Amino acid sequence: MNFIAWTIVACEIGFWVVIALGLITRYIFKREKLGFFFLALTPVIDLLLLIVTATDLYNGATATQVHAIAAIYLGSSIAFGKSLIRWADERFRYYIQKTGTKPVRKAGFEYARHSMKGTLQHLLAYIIGGAFLVAMIYFIGDPARTEVLSSTLKVWALVLGIDFVISISYFIWPRPEKVK
Repeated sequence: MNFIAWTIVACEIGFWVVIALGLITRYIFKREKLGFFFLALTPVIDLLLLIVTATDLYNGATATQVHAIAAIYLGSSIAFGKSLIRWADERFRYYIQKTGTKPVRKAGFEYARHSMKGTLQHLLAYIIGGAFLVAMIYFIGDPARTEVLSSTLKVWALVLGIDFVISISYFIWPRPEKVK
């Protein structure tokens, strides 16, 4: 794996480490502001990945699939970051602290709405990540060096379309209640 790929792996690990530190600090050590500080570090991790990727391309590297994945990661992290933190927070409170309500499995119309919300977040991730991809293509200015970025944008658009179809299908064929 190259340096950018390792940076993506390190950023993902760092993302979950700062969330864990934030939740532990907030709920176990009862340090609300310090916990918030750790949770607020998640965008800094994204910024580091952006700087490393841009520097690599600026120094003449040919764009690879890994550079495209970095843009996808950035878009997804920005679009889904807050809801992932909320998800982790709810589970931490219930399973670790033994407080709050048990997270419930959604079904029916509620699940369809939840799925569509996730798809709209995916659309936001596509817009943000796509903007990074287009910016990389524009600033490099050499179609031979950015071909993989263009093809990634097309494949991601197809995946987003499939995501929309799946979410719409839940309105037509609702997810059944789980049998107890």
